[in-house]
Amino acid sequence: MPVVIGGIVVMVAVLVVLISRRRAGSAQSIDERLNELAALGQSVTLEELELSQPFTQRVLIPMIEALGKMAQRFTPQQTIEASRHKLELAGLAHKIKPVQFLAYRIVAAIVLGGISLMIAFASSLPVMQRLLVIVVAFVLGYSLPSVWLGSKISARQNEIIKALPDALDLLTICVEAGLGFDAAMSKVAEKWNNELSIAFNKTVQEMQLGKLRREALRNMANSMDVPDVTSFVAAIIQADTLGVSMAKVMRIQSDTMRLKRRQRAEEKARQAPIKMMFPLVFFIFPTILIVLLGPAIIRLKSVGSS
Repeated sequence: MPVVIGGIVVMVAVLVVLISRRRAGSAQSIDERLNELAALGQSVTLEELELSQPFTQRVLIPMIEALGKMAQRFTPQQTIEASRHKLELAGLAHKIKPVQFLAYRIVAAIVLGGISLMIAFASSLPVMQRLLVIVVAFVLGYSLPSVWLGSKISARQNEIIKALPDALDLLTICVEAGLGFDAAMSKVAEKWNNELSIAFNKTVQEMQLGKLRREALRNMANSMDVPDVTSFVAAIIQADTLGVSMAKVMRIQSDTMRLKRRQRAEEKARQAPIKMMFPLVFFIFPTILIVLLGPAIIRLKSVGSS
């Protein structure tokens, strides 16, 4: 029985690794490959083209999607919507679907649960402790993807916060030079390649497709959940509604964001001594005491023994 469980765990682990590698790479779609082969004058059938694709794309990913759809039937719609919003906050909404993310959580729970089950069979712990270890491993495996997603959200929000003051400076310069707000956002999106510029580019595209400016800006703020962006969007919408000069509002927002960036830097500088206290107390001071008092202790022992 443990051998069978170990084999299942290994297979699931290989499955996760292959899927992550598949997500990391940018594989071509079937239509793109058909167009390339047609340009080269090679005629292939759709079946041959599908069989030429990697094993992960043909077998493993459909299995994961089927598992996610099966689990979706027993998952509340509110949980699915919450996962969709978190994926949007992490900037992964165009890469991972909520159903796929749910399937990844189930696979991670199966992997850690299987490993803990194999360890529990090999150990001599009491039955209740074995069950506790298995349950904790399943819960931990199911929660790890959410922890990873939370770290992605924090990293994206920090990147947006760092890039926002410089982006607003450039946006203000473009507006004061005579460009419209939409054209200024497009110009800022062309200059950088970060999460904020990607969001600006998406907002400009939505406005070009006919969405109202205030709706596109609200969608951008909701997809970031950054207080600075929310206040900036609220000021722009209010200025657009009341007919206030956009250049003046942009200049005030730019000055405010630079002031907030300076205040954050000062706050982190004040927090540095407190954060340094723990490594000093638990790692550096004990080492210094060993170096200083070690020879004296050895000498006292040698004197006492003689």
